[in-house]
Amino acid sequence: MTHTPSRLSRAPHAWWVGFVCGMATFVDTAATTGIAVALVLFQSMAPGAPGLTPDQIGLLTGVLTAGVAVGSLVGGRLGDRLGRRRVFLVTMALIVVGSLTPFFGVSFEILLPGIALIGLGVGADLPVALATISEAATDRNRGKILVFSNLLGGFGILMAVLIGIFYGSLGPVGGQIMFGAFGGIGLVVLALRLTIPESAIWLAARDERRAGVQTVRAERTRLRDFGRTPYRRPFVTLLVYYTLASLAISVAGSFGTFVAVNVAGIPVNEYQGWTLLAMPAAIVGAVWFMSVADTRFRMNWFVIGAVGVVVANLVPVVFGFTLPALIVSVVGSTFAGAFCFETIMKVWTQESFPTMMRSTAQGTIYAVARFATAGLNVVTPALLALNPSGVYVGVSIIAALGFLIGWIGFRRATRSSFDVESELVADASATDRPAPATPATA
Repeated sequence: MTHTPSRLSRAPHAWWVGFVCGMATFVDTAATTGIAVALVLFQSMAPGAPGLTPDQIGLLTGVLTAGVAVGSLVGGRLGDRLGRRRVFLVTMALIVVGSLTPFFGVSFEILLPGIALIGLGVGADLPVALATISEAATDRNRGKILVFSNLLGGFGILMAVLIGIFYGSLGPVGGQIMFGAFGGIGLVVLALRLTIPESAIWLAARDERRAGVQTVRAERTRLRDFGRTPYRRPFVTLLVYYTLASLAISVAGSFGTFVAVNVAGIPVNEYQGWTLLAMPAAIVGAVWFMSVADTRFRMNWFVIGAVGVVVANLVPVVFGFTLPALIVSVVGSTFAGAFCFETIMKVWTQESFPTMMRSTAQGTIYAVARFATAGLNVVTPALLALNPSGVYVGVSIIAALGFLIGWIGFRRATRSSFDVESELVADASATDRPAPATPATA
């Protein structure tokens, strides 16, 4: 008999779950964007002067990304085995602890463990938070709530940008303010997450597995299941598509401020002020995608967004690395990316895998992409110093290939794992009901 926990009737509203768990995206973007700005503020202004060197900035950025990768891999698997709630409480605590590091000093040796902790926390948090959101939602609002949770990431970027504008002239103190801001938000989110119970769907799958009930969500729990039909195609597609797209996005996302300062000669606070224009672009793009996320038109908008991202990355190459070109590139890729990058990847992942594989799949996809981008981030400052135009052309080609693979893999997808699980639960419930009484014959 399929068991549905009584907790389901007391479950919080899906949009509240989406907000609280979606704040993982807020903290993620605030931390990754903010750390990229803070490291520039911590850099040495002259050879031999105190501060970070460009190579150390690249290495610390790579450590952050690698931490996210390891955290995604481990956290995603633990979320499926131990439950969503336990993992995402611990991970937010890691972020808060890591954010305290620069208050003890801004040298490379002191920053290294703190940034590694933040990366681990951010990486492990996202897979379980997204699984919790998708399992609290319904087929009618799942895509919308996932898009909404991703929109919160835009406000994380906004917070980092505003701190860069108002405190970018303070040097290392501005960087410390940046760390303190996303650490404080993380502490608030940790308190709010105490209001979110364990996923009822995960509890049902766990109980079915313990009772030996044969359902997809109870039986499909092993890593080798990713290599079997029908999970192999979406798993491989998501791994390749998202990794290639992430390589392209990471250059502008993690090194936009670095390019502005070291290639275009633009002060941090001036560049951050103009990047505020990306915020309305992100909001408009997200709201637009929310209107089509649960409809048959989302693939059409995926294609439009993919073309837009590739074109936007080529703007500085064609028009030079000037302030107007960089801002057009950032704003354009931000708007277009709402239709073809992070959000649609999350929707496809949540729909493609059953309960006990969902968080593992999300974490593995994040991990592979983050490991790849970590390797690129370590050498990106040197590559940008050598040939910035070549770097932007290269990532544009990589992005185009990634989006093409995503389109090929999902252009004909029509059903989700939630449909399959719902049908099996309904069939099991029907089987468990007693047969109607047969009228007595005279």
